[in-house]
Amino acid sequence: MRRGNGYHPPVNVVNCRIRGKAGENMEPVETIYVEESTVDCDGGGGPLGHPKVYLNLAAKGETDCPYCGRRYILKEGGGRAGERS
Repeated sequence: MRRGNGYHPPVNVVNCRIRGKAGENMEPVETIYVEESTVDCDGGGGPLGHPKVYLNLAAKGETDCPYCGRRYILKEGGGRAGERS
């Protein structure tokens, strides 16, 4: 016996956050310091990875991967590729 119409709405991964007690964000799985304001993340690749996403750190100097939770932080003096100070 089939229940429901079988429709599952798409998940908005960008707005998903892992929450701890009382709705507070948990610490990132891993923190990676980078020198460029645009990075790619594939969760470490292989069978346990996730689709490659490109993340922009220009606005705040840091960002979290919406799939695996890795935190990327722009090093002091870092910037766009080919534009070092």
